[in-house]
Amino acid sequence: MHTSRRTLLAATAGAAAVVAVGGGPALAEDDDTGRLDDKRLRALISRMTLEEKVGQLFVMRVYGHSATAPDQADIDANLKEIGVRDAAELIAKYRVGGIIYFGWAHNTRDPHQIADLSNGIQKASLAQPRGLPVLISTDQEHGIVARVGRPATLFPGAMALGAGGSRTDARTAGRIGGAELRAMGVRQDYAPVADVNVNPANPVIGVRSFGADPQAVAGMVAAQVKGYQSAGVAATSKHFPGHGDTETDSHYGFPVIEHTEAQWAELDAPPFRAAIAAGIDSIMTAHIMVPALDPSGDPATLSRPILTGILRERLGYDGVVVTDSLGMEGVRTKYGDDRVPVLALKAGVDQLLNPPKLDVAWNAVLQAVRGGELTEARLDESILRVLRLKAKLGLLKDPYVTRRGVDRVVGIPSHLKAADRIAERTTTLLVNSGGLLPLSRRTHRNVLVVGADPASPSGTTGPPTTVLGAALTELGFTATVLSTGTAPTEATIAKAVAAAQGVDAVLVGTYNVTAASSQRTLVNRLLATGRPVVALAIRNPYDVAQLPDVKAYLAAYSWTDVELRAAVRVLAGRADPVGELPVPVQKADKPKEVLYPVGHGLRY
Repeated sequence: MHTSRRTLLAATAGAAAVVAVGGGPALAEDDDTGRLDDKRLRALISRMTLEEKVGQLFVMRVYGHSATAPDQADIDANLKEIGVRDAAELIAKYRVGGIIYFGWAHNTRDPHQIADLSNGIQKASLAQPRGLPVLISTDQEHGIVARVGRPATLFPGAMALGAGGSRTDARTAGRIGGAELRAMGVRQDYAPVADVNVNPANPVIGVRSFGADPQAVAGMVAAQVKGYQSAGVAATSKHFPGHGDTETDSHYGFPVIEHTEAQWAELDAPPFRAAIAAGIDSIMTAHIMVPALDPSGDPATLSRPILTGILRERLGYDGVVVTDSLGMEGVRTKYGDDRVPVLALKAGVDQLLNPPKLDVAWNAVLQAVRGGELTEARLDESILRVLRLKAKLGLLKDPYVTRRGVDRVVGIPSHLKAADRIAERTTTLLVNSGGLLPLSRRTHRNVLVVGADPASPSGTTGPPTTVLGAALTELGFTATVLSTGTAPTEATIAKAVAAAQGVDAVLVGTYNVTAASSQRTLVNRLLATGRPVVALAIRNPYDVAQLPDVKAYLAAYSWTDVELRAAVRVLAGRADPVGELPVPVQKADKPKEVLYPVGHGLRY
């Protein structure tokens, strides 16, 4: 823990306390919650230079595990991409209002290190003239998108929670996940996903969505928002106006959503309305085109009709609006990197997230104000929203965290147990012909585990076949593990078939199986051995439609440890299958016909 922890100074006159914030201004609080009224926040804004105002609107990545002493490779990456050596220099040069953590930027090695990094960032920012605390954010959706891994608690992802159907579980996951983030100094989480996944071919959302039913998704989103925010972390519903019905990934292309305005209101809007009704602190934009909502051809991130006309005026939202990453292709297709941040602010955005070149974006906003395209008053409007959020989260009162706080909260046994129990309630039994499941140690002791081993979501042990084998062994089975990959070769398939000869059952993990996938060949050849084959969809539940001859099929919705272990407890009869499909599964050969409807889920 840093020794320069800020102290609270009791005011000698009046009931208001005064917070001494680094080298910055003393802020008088309007009540004992530490929140500041708009008048005082506006006074803060009035003292900022134009450059400081511009900086306050940006949320930027930075490489390194430390704010002041990152590894040399991270210094090199920072110099190359941002022109600074570390987070402290980033703050000094650009006065950024926010920083986003990523695993690949080496920000999230372990909980103590994350807490130290957060403290280092706050210390660097508060040491500046008129210094303000930084709003630190990350994408901790749980499931397949998580930036902070073990030993922090990892929960099932959105579609798994949708299968569990329990708003209480969704809220608990948000509350515990939020409390752990806050203990590490992260106060804004880019979760929950509010997209309704009505398109099975969606390459970017899929299991990150709670499901295909707008009302069910709305209930889960509201529950998670309340969970995160009860823990003192800003939740962020994404991706407005709705990224659920797309076959293009906006990281690499520019998706077009062809919903009519009526379809949008019925399918996409309900979860965002629910988030707003639940008091959501921030909403993230989508880099998608929705011609029915704005025929200009602009992405929603840069659309005034969508962000101001619909989100602000029609839906009545006055919280923080943050862009999705400005480095994504979907927002860069039509305009250059110098125009994007200016157009986003003109559309109604408050926070500009992770531009590819910060100097280009930052200078473009500065010049737009100096040249009269943007007014300083427009910047002030967004800065006020950002400062209101920082005040609400307690950052203006005390932005620091402690190592003891980390030890008290992060990955503690009660949290890990809650994650296990919640995961058990999400596993879905799709097929169980002839009552093959639950597997008994007496009749099926020797199990061969094969299947896809996609790179594990951050901070989980993996690979999935190894986790499944270990979980079976723990329950008294004898497991042999053979990784066959997402595209098994003929030689690998032959090896798996040979290994299946002497076992009592085969467990195969399937991953996004398509009509042309060699995973189908693997499974069908294993079935031909006559051995009992149990399949587990470790990502999308749609796999089951491609493998109609499998006699027992479960869906786990993710290949994180917590979900895989829970699925093994279910297949071994240690827990009952209670999950129900939150999306319909269409027939493989007749995609207009439903094979398994929403709500399908077998019991023992």
